[in-house]
Amino acid sequence: MWRFVWPGLAFITATVVALLLRVLLLSVIRRWARPPNGWASLAQAIRLPSILWAIVLGLWVAIEVAGQTERMARRLSQQLGLVLELAIIVSVTITVAGVVSALIERASERRALGRPVTGLGQTVARGVVFVVGGLVLLSALGVQITPLLTALGVGGLAVALALQDTLSNLFAGLHLLVDRPIRVGDYVKIADTVEGHVVDVGWRSTRVRTLQNTVAVVPNKKVAESIITNYDLPEPRMALLIRVGVGYASDPDRVERILVDEATRAAGEVPGLLAAPAPTARLIPGFGEYALDFTLAVHVASFVDQYPVQHELRKRLLRRLRAEGVEIPVPARTIEIRSPRDA
Repeated sequence: MWRFVWPGLAFITATVVALLLRVLLLSVIRRWARPPNGWASLAQAIRLPSILWAIVLGLWVAIEVAGQTERMARRLSQQLGLVLELAIIVSVTITVAGVVSALIERASERRALGRPVTGLGQTVARGVVFVVGGLVLLSALGVQITPLLTALGVGGLAVALALQDTLSNLFAGLHLLVDRPIRVGDYVKIADTVEGHVVDVGWRSTRVRTLQNTVAVVPNKKVAESIITNYDLPEPRMALLIRVGVGYASDPDRVERILVDEATRAAGEVPGLLAAPAPTARLIPGFGEYALDFTLAVHVASFVDQYPVQHELRKRLLRRLRAEGVEIPVPARTIEIRSPRDA
């Protein structure tokens, strides 16, 4: 019985000293990792594993003491050695998982990735580390892991084949969240069939709310394979072209001044119409069949602002051209009816 006293005392002493050093180390890391440093999660990652480190150190000291007391302690030393090996494997696994998770979170903050991407990356990384650590732990316990690896490989292949469509949508969603061709709130057009505001980009599908207040659910695979027009990239502001036709008797320079002046005045009164860049009017496309065709170019704050802006601006232009005496022609056709005698 007395042969357990000195190893036990050594274990308790070494563990207590290691725990005191742990408290000091964590306090230093917390001070260093204050915002805006960004490494605050590192202290959280090693908080639990550091307790295991202290226990591992205590076991190692106890083994050394037990091995030096007497030969009868060899069996105890072997048993403690196995416990030490298992504790090292568990502590290293938890430490690596926590550190990798903290590194992924740090990298995600630098690249401004969304929380779904960060969460998935952390989950996958921690899962891989724990699986590898579990296999090493089983090997240390004498369990043959070769049949287990074979079963996991065959089972993983079967699951991958069964969930092929789901996995394709999953990785397509990951690509969309990392590359960010669309973002929540953007007004987009997907494959010329779905158009509206993005309300959610999930792992399986993307949800788009149309202007009719309906939600279209598009699989991520279809979104990733389609041509996407994002009206909010690189910025929400967009140009709006309004075609205005006037009579051939009108002075082009005067019409240009009227159009630009009215659009400039409306910029401060019509919601969504921007004053900068300044409005411009050009004789484009030019000479129509019955009118001089001008194109008035203005800028609106966002894609959906173009509809009320067109409505208000067309009314103002119509009133202004009428007040200025500028003719707005309408197409007219002459039909000549001939009798058979005139033929």
